[in-house]
Amino acid sequence: MTKKIGKYILAALIVIFVLIFLFKIYIVVDPGEKAVIFNKATGNLRVTPNEGFYFLVPLIEEPTVYDMKARTYTMSIAQLEGEIKGDDSLQALTADGQTVLLDISVRYHPDPENLDKLHRRIGVDFVNKVIRPQVRSTVRMIVAEYPVLDVYSGKRSLIQAEMETKLRASFVRNYIALEEALLRNVQFSREFQQAIENKQIAQQEAQRMKYILERQEQEKKRKIIEAEGEAESLRLKGRALAENPALIQYEYVKMLAPNIQAIVADQSAIFNFSEFLKGQKK
Repeated sequence: MTKKIGKYILAALIVIFVLIFLFKIYIVVDPGEKAVIFNKATGNLRVTPNEGFYFLVPLIEEPTVYDMKARTYTMSIAQLEGEIKGDDSLQALTADGQTVLLDISVRYHPDPENLDKLHRRIGVDFVNKVIRPQVRSTVRMIVAEYPVLDVYSGKRSLIQAEMETKLRASFVRNYIALEEALLRNVQFSREFQQAIENKQIAQQEAQRMKYILERQEQEKKRKIIEAEGEAESLRLKGRALAENPALIQYEYVKMLAPNIQAIVADQSAIFNFSEFLKGQKK
């Protein structure tokens, strides 16, 4: 009798072992995760409320685990930066027909309140079915409304805000919560970059020529003022000489020796300039 009981117990342990490890009658949900459990018999879905250990009906219930933590999806021109290796930048046309390459990142997580709907209507591959195509489509439509220089600098923050608003609404309709959308980098086509460089060179040359012309105009004015001053000086000297011809002697001697006050003209005559000037002032 005891041997039979032992055999029954062993058989029961084997059955339990097979059920546990072969048919997966339990699931462990880690922190930051939720599991959607599908009942094949009824077609119903139930979502685990918290992390922990959950039993399953063998062969009937099928679990799918979702990571509920925020994740980032990046499309970038950098070879090893985005989700897809190689150049995965978003190519778009601006309002003025220029091609731009955009680096985009979005932070998201599944909506915990609608995880069963996400699982039923979209499934675990929601990144490729919703996030990637929605980002590419929405960003292209927004960029098409702006000229290229606004995309590059002038209204870049406005474009990012509009992108985030529209993507958030789109994600909500697909049971995904958007935390943040970032327009990380904008690059022009090579032809447009060359055109901008040529324009900058032309602007710098124009500024240089403007500076040269301004300097020449200032020099011209300086020379005119200087010439007018010299003409006025000559006019005054001419009038003074007309009134007193002796000033010619004074100017001549002053030119020879600016600081001298008197000179001997001969042995009997001394010419005193101080006295001469006093006489002129009277």
